[in-house]
Amino acid sequence: MPSEPLSSDSPSSAASAVPAEDLDLSLPDALRPAAEALFGPRLELAARFAHLLGTDGVVRGLIGPREAPRIWERHLLNCAALAELIPSGASVVDVGSGAGLPGIVLAVARPDLTIALVEPLARRTAFLAEAVTALGLDDTTTVIRGRAEEVVGSPLSPADVVTARAVAPLDRLAGWCLPLTAVGGRLLALKGSSAAEEIAEHQSAVSRLGGSTPVVRLCGESLLDAPTTVVEIVRERAVVPARSGKASRPERRSASRAGGASGNGRRRRG
Repeated sequence: MPSEPLSSDSPSSAASAVPAEDLDLSLPDALRPAAEALFGPRLELAARFAHLLGTDGVVRGLIGPREAPRIWERHLLNCAALAELIPSGASVVDVGSGAGLPGIVLAVARPDLTIALVEPLARRTAFLAEAVTALGLDDTTTVIRGRAEEVVGSPLSPADVVTARAVAPLDRLAGWCLPLTAVGGRLLALKGSSAAEEIAEHQSAVSRLGGSTPVVRLCGESLLDAPTTVVEIVRERAVVPARSGKASRPERRSASRAGGASGNGRRRRG
């Protein structure tokens, strides 16, 4: 992840947020069939998270005020569609979790998953920890304040699946995320319409880092007007990234643990 300092950062001005009483954060009727399919019996829990994002998340600067009316379409459903690529009972590390997208959404939609939310900024991890507790997700979801490279070698890695949304270009993202992924596991990066161009530009770098040829997957095609675009990379072999960002030698187990990272919630099961 980016080398941002692990210090508290001040939130955006609350004055720019739309007053909570003026917001309509309810699920639009047109989106209800998709939401019911993606969240099933936990749809009410998803609605509670939508309210947290549209109120506290906006005030703290995690979600832009103009995004609040579009939380269901652009954020919750977009992230929940990713779940179709994740096997039952998988361990998941969400890198650069921010407001919990997609990590908390996946925890809501898929209670069978064990999820770690990795985020370096204090105000974001504070929001994540509060949201996890408020939604009753403590048994399956852990919040880690730290950078991705600090989690490598911790009890949370290697994970079956590593997720990231709007974090960085594919070459840098692979450098941060593939070391957290078990060999044979997958990096699932939520991307936009330029996914194919990113793959063409960074495919060789991904290969040097031990990843397979990236593949574009469209999730929720039968449910969403705009399916979720995901770049899937399988970690084919374990390598240690060189300082230049290139892979150079077989991976050796690190003697150190996630220095300075702190957690919230219970550890992963099993």
